[in-house]
Amino acid sequence: MELVKKIILWGSLAAALYMLLGFHYVYFGGMRVKMLKKTKLTLIETFTDLSTKAITNKKILQNDALRDAGLADLLVDMGRMSEKERDKIMEKYYEDEY
Repeated sequence: MELVKKIILWGSLAAALYMLLGFHYVYFGGMRVKMLKKTKLTLIETFTDLSTKAITNKKILQNDALRDAGLADLLVDMGRMSEKERDKIMEKYYEDEY
């Protein structure tokens, strides 16, 4: 029984660590928290607060880790930006890649 408890404890700790390393948690205010899968296991930008309108969409998408994880599409889904605005902002980053 002691072995089962240790396995459950270490398994739970490993799962919690993976959840921290593998996902961005984006807070939109109230009870709205969305998860985005990270492109790499890292602690960079694990928690992001977008509940205030003072942060512009352009400023938000300057962050490589969040942009690569698909934050622009999430902002469109949440109604924070239009598809046209997303395409305009993302166009700059697509040009930089080539």
